[in-house]
Amino acid sequence: MTAHRWADLPGPALNATLTERSIAVVPIGAIEHHGPHLPLSTDALVAETVAAAAVSRAVAAGVDAWLLPTVSYGKSDEHHWAPGTVWLEGTTLLEQLVEIGRSVSQTPARTIVFVNGHGGNVMLLGWANRELRRRFGLRSFSMPSGVGGAADGRDGRPDELGQGIHAGFVETSVVMHIAPELVVPPLPPRNVPEKIAGLRHIGFNGKPVMFGWTSDDFGPTGVIGDPTGANAEAGAELFERGVGFVAEALGEVDGFEFA
Repeated sequence: MTAHRWADLPGPALNATLTERSIAVVPIGAIEHHGPHLPLSTDALVAETVAAAAVSRAVAAGVDAWLLPTVSYGKSDEHHWAPGTVWLEGTTLLEQLVEIGRSVSQTPARTIVFVNGHGGNVMLLGWANRELRRRFGLRSFSMPSGVGGAADGRDGRPDELGQGIHAGFVETSVVMHIAPELVVPPLPPRNVPEKIAGLRHIGFNGKPVMFGWTSDDFGPTGVIGDPTGANAEAGAELFERGVGFVAEALGEVDGFEFA
C-alpha cells in the first residue's frame, strides 16, 4: 500500500506535512471502449496502479511524492461510438486539470506530475503543463504510465508493425497481470492497420505526421493491435518497466532545475 496518499490525511495534517519539495502525483486515464475483452477502466486502472507502485518506490528512495486520486475521465472522443465510453471535451478536461493544479498551489507543494495512461490525453497535458507553470508558478510535468509501445514480433510476441496502440498485446498483457479477473475471454483477433504500417511518415508510435481518426475507422472491435498471445508474464515485465520508469522519472523531477 502507498503510504503517501494525499487524500487519506486531514487537510491541516497534510498542509503541515508538505514542503516545497513535495511532489503531487496525479494518475490520469480514461473510461473507454477497449474491445470485447478488456474493461472500460483499462487506462485509469493502469495509470493508478503504476503510479501507486512508483510513488511507493520513489518515497523509499527519499523523494517526497504524494499520490492524489485518479482522474478517470479523459479525452476519449476517438471511442465516442462505443457504448460505455465516458469522455470529456478537451476544454472541459483542461479546465479540470488546471483547477487541480490551482488547488495544489494553495498548499506548500510546488510540483505536480501527471502519470498518464491514455494516449488521447497527451497533447492536452502539454497544454496543461504550460498553463500551470504560467498561472501558478508550479513545476509541472506529465509522463506516460508505461514504456511498452507496439509488440515487435520477438521472443514470441506478435509483430504489430509499429501500429499497436489500443487493446493489443501490451495493454492486454498488463491487465492480465494486474487484474486478470477483468479480462473477458476469448481474446479478439489481430487487427493491425497494415496499409498505414507501410507508410514512412503517417502513423502511430512516433511517426511524425498525425491524422484524425476514430477507433471504428479500423474495424468494429475497436482493437488497434494484436492481443493474441498476450499473457500475464509479459504483463508483469511491462508493468515493472513502467513502475521503474515512473519512479526514476520522479527522482529526476525531484532534482529538476530550470537553470
